[in-house]
Amino acid sequence: VQLQASGGGLVQAGGSLRLSCAVSGRTSSSYVMGWFRQAPGKEREFVAAISKSGDSTHYADSVKGRFTISRDNAKNTVYLQMNSLKPEDTAVYYCAAALRPYIVVQNTLYNYWGQGTQVTVSS
Repeated sequence: VQLQASGGGLVQAGGSLRLSCAVSGRTSSSYVMGWFRQAPGKEREFVAAISKSGDSTHYADSVKGRFTISRDNAKNTVYLQMNSLKPEDTAVYYCAAALRPYIVVQNTLYNYWGQGTQVTVSS
């Protein structure tokens, strides 16, 4: 299984970005999908996750109400719509896949990881 994240970039505070994660090698509907981020000097942290069917989602408190995770299993792609971006959202964002029946938030429970995409929010 390979994950390819894209869509990062430089945006001003208050702006929006949409990240995409393309899944190849196995149908994405087999996996719970998650987004994590890691800022310089900080540990990788959970951002959002979505169930295999897409009917359930979970968010970190820091992004709740601003970010939306979604998936299109027909396209084997997961998305992270990020609105009202803040400078503290600046990080490398990673998508990940977990062979779990339900949503999990611990990064150690995810089996596969993408390469990361940089998001920079200027003030």
